[in-house]
Amino acid sequence: MLSRIPAGSAREFPTRERCFVTELLNHPDQPDLSIARCRVSPGVTTELHLLQGTRETYLIERGAGLMDDGAGRSLVVGAGDSVVIPADQPQRITNTGEGDLVFLAICRPRFRPGCYRALSDDGAG
Repeated sequence: MLSRIPAGSAREFPTRERCFVTELLNHPDQPDLSIARCRVSPGVTTELHLLQGTRETYLIERGAGLMDDGAGRSLVVGAGDSVVIPADQPQRITNTGEGDLVFLAICRPRFRPGCYRALSDDGAG
């Protein structure tokens, strides 16, 4: 059976992670999935963090970045790339380009604030 999930406010908001988020889909009626558009300003590194019990996939829409796990392992990413981040995996991303780095963050199960665990004290990664 088809079901409709009401549209959210879809307004961009800043996070302590040092990026801007627009939640496109994050509703209790769809507990197995959420989708957000994330924007990181040039030169910014997001906070080192992990999502407890939540697998995340980044789909890079535009820009260039360096994705890393805080332990020296990193990946260069750009438009069209995907990054699969296992549940409980430390992560952060740096915008290495001249314009905004924009990507979709797809979480399974859906993102809930309680699953976010900061791994640094300053919100600066």
